[in-house]
Amino acid sequence: MRFSYAMLPDYPVNESLAAIRLADELGFHACYAADETWHKDLWQLFAVAAGRTRTIRLGPSVSPVLLREPALIAQAAATLDELSGGRAEVVLSSGNFGLLAQHGIDSARSRPLSRVKEAHHVVRTLLDHGSITHQGEFHSYDGLFTFARPVQNRVPVKLGAMRGPKSFEAAGELSDGCHHALSYSREAYEYAVRHIRAGAERAGKDWTSLDIGAWVVFATGPDSAQAKEAARSMVGIYASSMPEEQLYRNGVEPGALKPVIEAIGAGDLARGIRLTPPEIADRLSIAGTPEECLEKIRTQIAPTGVNHVICAVTDRTLVKAFTGRDLPGIADVPTQLRLIHRRIMPAFA
Repeated sequence: MRFSYAMLPDYPVNESLAAIRLADELGFHACYAADETWHKDLWQLFAVAAGRTRTIRLGPSVSPVLLREPALIAQAAATLDELSGGRAEVVLSSGNFGLLAQHGIDSARSRPLSRVKEAHHVVRTLLDHGSITHQGEFHSYDGLFTFARPVQNRVPVKLGAMRGPKSFEAAGELSDGCHHALSYSREAYEYAVRHIRAGAERAGKDWTSLDIGAWVVFATGPDSAQAKEAARSMVGIYASSMPEEQLYRNGVEPGALKPVIEAIGAGDLARGIRLTPPEIADRLSIAGTPEECLEKIRTQIAPTGVNHVICAVTDRTLVKAFTGRDLPGIADVPTQLRLIHRRIMPAFA
């Protein structure tokens, strides 16, 4: 089982760079960041981080193909790969539906999966060959080329998926893996892996060779209650992007979150947090002491075929930035990364 650090690039840049460097020193597999307008630009951040790290892999999880032109994603990834000495990778998706709405994009009419499949072809082709001629439904190129060339023989290009089953199957069939965000139950991951495997086998691929990642809201520290309160502050914000089918697979009745999502949608984050029941917050996060977090990974994720845990670490700074709440007792990012390294990762070595 690999462990990676997922950051939202909302910290002072020097703090983000220090956290990436620490994750590198501790042996984390990768550092991922959201490629979203809401945050600082991950490509520039990772370009600097590439020169300050040695082994950690870097890239977006996810980059939204409805907002960022896929040829430009390939160009950025190839440049990052050269800067990092061959440590770049890319996870593609249609994008965060809430963000798309703020950009005036109706995701329901955008045919997101078809766009992601075509974008994957564009990115894969440009990374592998440096040029593309393609007449597609959403993108057309006539001899487009780039001098941005990767160092790796094959930059991993993966897909992000949440709803399924077709998105999971597409990831298994077409790409180098799947990052599945915001699931926490064995049922949800068994469902995802079953369809990832079906897609891989349809393409004649060994599904166990794929990167199957669990992207999870994560908070840990010596005080279980404080860590869980940090996670609760963020669960409603994340859950608002979860399809109903996914909520059901995680044992949550969508109606139970409706008041939370309505409050958050109206901009009343404080009310949304108050309305988030602790039991639902616990169900939709991995939070608590390191031992509690380890047990949830061991029982709900590891047995399913998932081979990669991607910890979206939640701390005081992140909670305050998103919600205005100040939770001074929460462990900061460096402390949480060290706890993951010392008390969780060894159990899966």
